[in-house]
Amino acid sequence: MKRRNLIQMGAASAAGLTLAGVPLHLLAQGKKGGVINAVVQPEPPGLMLGITQNGPTQMISGNIYEGLLRYDEKINPLPSLATSWTVNKEGTLYTFKLKPGVAWHDGKPFTSADVVFSADVFLRKTHARLRANLAAVESIKAVDPLTVEFKLKYPFGPFIGIFEVGSMPMIPKHIYEGTEFATNPANATPIGTGPFKFKEWVKGSYIQLVANDKYHVKDVPLVESVYFHIIPDAASRAAAFESGKVDLVPGGAVEYFDVLRLSKLPGAAVTTKGWEFFAPHSWLWLNNRKAPMDKVKFRQAVMYAIDREAMAKIAWQGFAKPATGPFNSNIKFHSTDVAKYPRNVATAKKLLEEAGYKGETLRLLPLPYGETWARSAEILRQNLAQAGIKVELVATDVAGWNQKLNEWDYDLAFTYVYQYGDPALGVARNYTTSNIAKGSPFNNVEGYSNPKVDELFDAGAKESDPEKRKAIYLQVQKILLDEVPVAWLHELNFPTLYRTKLGNLITSGIGLNDSLGTATLA
Repeated sequence: MKRRNLIQMGAASAAGLTLAGVPLHLLAQGKKGGVINAVVQPEPPGLMLGITQNGPTQMISGNIYEGLLRYDEKINPLPSLATSWTVNKEGTLYTFKLKPGVAWHDGKPFTSADVVFSADVFLRKTHARLRANLAAVESIKAVDPLTVEFKLKYPFGPFIGIFEVGSMPMIPKHIYEGTEFATNPANATPIGTGPFKFKEWVKGSYIQLVANDKYHVKDVPLVESVYFHIIPDAASRAAAFESGKVDLVPGGAVEYFDVLRLSKLPGAAVTTKGWEFFAPHSWLWLNNRKAPMDKVKFRQAVMYAIDREAMAKIAWQGFAKPATGPFNSNIKFHSTDVAKYPRNVATAKKLLEEAGYKGETLRLLPLPYGETWARSAEILRQNLAQAGIKVELVATDVAGWNQKLNEWDYDLAFTYVYQYGDPALGVARNYTTSNIAKGSPFNNVEGYSNPKVDELFDAGAKESDPEKRKAIYLQVQKILLDEVPVAWLHELNFPTLYRTKLGNLITSGIGLNDSLGTATLA
């Protein structure tokens, strides 16, 4: 990041741009009005985005709430509730100018006081991921009603990347100040500033949002209403799209073997856009605390034994590509100048012998998220058996999978995580010693510890110069690829099925989570 004014909304306004740079005249080409019928899977536990951050909640509530910024597919920051921002030369003072005339859905004005309350009070208490990202922040100050200053204790390289709606949603101070956040009745009827307002939730059936007719962007939203239909069975979700009941099926909501078939229906299409910010990355947890996974050569053998290409083609139907290491290629500072692990069964067998593997049977915990993951686990079991590693599958439901990983009760286990555009935001947590703690399936579950890696991740987070950060993170990648704390599998694509009558569906790096306001319906 260069130490200068990063972007000015004035230039965008002069060009006639609106959300994520979509020209207003292009939006106007779509027919205004109509209803979008979408699928949500599973049914979210709640819609108060400051309290619940799982995938279904983010997809729906990201169109109710807003953040200060949005991000394009290259993870470049874009205006949202903030129109411009500056950073001082030390990288320790960020000043945001807020958009005038923005109102909450109940008509109250949105001001800098809401920003301070959201980030410094509400979310520090309720949002664990943001709380960790705000560790570098010394103070948050409302300079005037439309100006906010974030003062940092030290430079934090990825700081400008933490302002999207799922990471830092703006919360109405006038509704939540002085209340018990978790039990506030307003949680059931969320109030945001976004293009859609909450209308109704019929449990087990649907959630309805309606257009915010006083939205702060002219001519947005362009549809009257969005229904998110709750359909528990994957085959039934596929049938709902095939029959025309629903227009929009988010990534992961139907089995991958159905995606290509459904995308070939008349008036249907598929896209993998809108996941760039999250950069879903899958791997195999290797429990470094236990033999034989405590041996580097054994872990390297596992890497050589896996046929990632076949798994991507067969289980993922081509909607995945082999990972080259710990960094997804969509995040900053990813490098291919690192060790490679092409499938080589002979090399795997040689490393197993050198590691002293005695042929003991290892427990493999699949991810209980449907047929694609079940097929992946079976392919992996066969791959490891061909190299001489004995594996038994231990099937669980989602709750059981969480519990076993929370308690480190596994040998090998599938997972995938989001990497949030920057290694300091979404990679370091899986490899640093300070993140070894029972109770989470998404921290350093493997138990890997290397003081040099800890030092480098800390230095990378505190460095603001991009070239210096690049050099630091190259060192990290080289060490991790040599020591193989986990067995990296794939960069995942979650294909979104939609009717071609829907236009402007994906306008940011988080896709459906904040783009429905610009969607058109022909």
